[in-house]
Amino acid sequence: MSKSALIVIDMINTYDHPDANRLLPTVSEVVPTIARLLERARADGIPVIYVNDNFGEWRSHHGEIVDTALAAPHAELVEPIRPDDTSLFVVKARHSIFYETPLAYLLNQLGIAHVVLCGQVTEQCVLYSALDAHIRHLEVTVPRDAVAHIHEGLADAALRMMERNMSARICSTDEIEW
Repeated sequence: MSKSALIVIDMINTYDHPDANRLLPTVSEVVPTIARLLERARADGIPVIYVNDNFGEWRSHHGEIVDTALAAPHAELVEPIRPDDTSLFVVKARHSIFYETPLAYLLNQLGIAHVVLCGQVTEQCVLYSALDAHIRHLEVTVPRDAVAHIHEGLADAALRMMERNMSARICSTDEIEW
């Protein structure tokens, strides 16, 4: 397997958006799994990169995004998976982690050829990010137990699309190989 990075998508979140009530139950399910995955990656020396929406706050930086999420009503979903001092942080404005961000450059600088994508939303940002990783010739792994969804049927279809059309490895977190 190529040199890997763990990418956490949009998990630093205030959950103050129209789909939050549909999303929150699956986020609650995946947070403990993502926390274990983060612990494992850090112990194994795997770079951890948070790529997070800026929520339209163009003057914000990663510290403000984290602080805002920790001050919001669902801080218990952020605290267990918050970035540590070794984590890298990329701010995004649209669905894909690559769209108009320096992520491709960062991955290249780190010599990363394999990304493990976790976070939210499976049928939106995770799907588009997996596609963009695939077209950049990166190996992609998506642990199905570490991604949250709004619509279960669409999430299942998105995972099948990632596997079939993008050659992504869909597995459980226990099956991840760095």
